[in-house]
Amino acid sequence: MTTTELIPVAGGGHIWAERAGDGPPLVLLHGSVHDSRLWNRVFPALAQHHTVVRYDARGHGRSTLPTAPFRYEDDLLAVLDRFGFQAAELVGLSMGGEVALDFTLQHPERVHALTLIAASVGGHEWPQSPPMDAYVAALRGSDACRIAEAELTLWASLGDRAPGFDVIEPMVRENAERRAAAENGHALDPDEDAVGRLDRIEAPTMVVVGDHDHPEISVIARRLADGIPGARLTVVADADHYLPLRAPERLLELLLGSHVFVDRHRVRSRG
Repeated sequence: MTTTELIPVAGGGHIWAERAGDGPPLVLLHGSVHDSRLWNRVFPALAQHHTVVRYDARGHGRSTLPTAPFRYEDDLLAVLDRFGFQAAELVGLSMGGEVALDFTLQHPERVHALTLIAASVGGHEWPQSPPMDAYVAALRGSDACRIAEAELTLWASLGDRAPGFDVIEPMVRENAERRAAAENGHALDPDEDAVGRLDRIEAPTMVVVGDHDHPEISVIARRLADGIPGARLTVVADADHYLPLRAPERLLELLLGSHVFVDRHRVRSRG
């Protein structure tokens, strides 16, 4: 059975969340200018093996716009508490991966395992380039069309002929409209950057990146895999930044096989 919830969050407003299935808890976190539709092509299959939750981050999708300073990590904690998850497996893409990583450092007892897909990480210095400068400038502006075009150009490199674009384009354009309407500066960064604390991650971790993603995302993926104890890195063929929609079958293989990985990691840890 699938149910939806409106979860109250600090400072007012709510988070829209969807829950399905039965089994070990798993929570899906999307990226910037995205929403929970990012997981459309893996959510039903995951629900056959997990109690799986996907939600729209504050200011995205069906969740309310922020009106006061907040932390994405606090919102994730509110989601876990609302569904009664003492601990869960976290799967995050891009900004969602960064939030999952920061949350794991803040609340290690609440995280069973961690999958970081095309993740960003706090403290990583991006090299300057005209496309990235244009993207950042678009995000800081209030022109929804400019935000959407910059997002699709930089991150959806496989274009409209690859699988998933029928979901990607409307999701990006609708969330660009919401981003343009929102006040900037409400999302607060963690007190410490994660990049210097990767060796503190104890949760079994899998790092995943598409072979057509932005080159710097591959650099970050390697940095995460090298810095997090026991982490493994997988490169997925024929996928850009929108990996769950471009290569859902391969992602499901990795996620549903992660339990073996978790068990083996725990055996090694005890040994």
